[in-house]
Amino acid sequence: MHVGLGLFFQGLDEGEDDHAVVRAQLALAERAEADGFGSLWTAEHHFTRYHMMPNPLQLLTYLAGRTRSVRLGTMVMVLPWHDPVRVAEEVAWLDSVSGGRVLLGLGRGLGRVEFDGFRLDMAESRQRFVEYATTISAGLETGVLEHQGTLYRQPRVELHPPPVATFRGRTYATAVSPESAKIMAGLGYGLLLLAQKPWATTIAETSAYRELFADLNGHEPPPPILVSFTTVDRDPARAAELRARYAFDYARSTVEHYEFLNPSLADIPGYEYYAGLHRNITKHGLDAFNGFLAGLQFGGTPDEVVEQTLTRARELDLGGVVHLLGFGGMPADVRERNYRTFVEDVLPPLRAADPHREIG
Repeated sequence: MHVGLGLFFQGLDEGEDDHAVVRAQLALAERAEADGFGSLWTAEHHFTRYHMMPNPLQLLTYLAGRTRSVRLGTMVMVLPWHDPVRVAEEVAWLDSVSGGRVLLGLGRGLGRVEFDGFRLDMAESRQRFVEYATTISAGLETGVLEHQGTLYRQPRVELHPPPVATFRGRTYATAVSPESAKIMAGLGYGLLLLAQKPWATTIAETSAYRELFADLNGHEPPPPILVSFTTVDRDPARAAELRARYAFDYARSTVEHYEFLNPSLADIPGYEYYAGLHRNITKHGLDAFNGFLAGLQFGGTPDEVVEQTLTRARELDLGGVVHLLGFGGMPADVRERNYRTFVEDVLPPLRAADPHREIG
């Protein structure tokens, strides 16, 4: 099956300054292709040490020049924070210089600190996403961008160079709420899944998305891609300790960054879904919620991580899984051991299993 490596520039370890965090993740990226990963991914965030990556396409263009065949994915580009023309041009350029290796993941954003920093109204994010995504996707297919919408007006311009090939089948989006799922299916996007709901719920929603997509588009969607913050060790006790500490710290940082404890998030149009999330945290307690979120990430001995990955891949009919192996404040020695154990003991059996599972 397809296995990708996610790069997460998270600065939770006070012993590493921002530049050290960047160097550490780049060091993993430099080894990934030779070590057998099929793709490299990074997400977009701004203004905090939660994840220091203002432009995934900038990093991926650098990595295109450092690699030969590995796929290059965004998880995700947050469209309301960008000029759609620049996104389309940069995506097309990266596709050209990489020989068609781009996997495009898109989203509309959730971090209030980021919307505030860009002086944008979060209440407009859903409409902006729809208008921007419609324009970008059409432009990547036709080589022409133009749009006359409510929030976005774009006179006709051409893309030069255009993408190497169609982005149908290699464009993905996150869709947490049912309303977002309808939008993404209508745009023809595959699902980029983050482990943040009970697995039974994720399985049911993914199946419903597949049916909705087929009804709207007349064909099956691209197989989903699942993202996991993964810990692994050959010693069972140490494996349990890694998962309990670093997956939990990642979960805690997510709650803080997205302000899930702030009830006013649900009052913003387009973010009503998060009222239920806030109620759950209030009911069960923050530690319980962090533990739940951490428990959804893959972790354990190599055999356990292989079993967890293959089980979810088969339940969700995934195209592939992206594992992030350095996060949550891991110091350098812990990060290196986590990565090396995964490469030596987990990656080979995953690559050998289910060879039909591929992305893009």
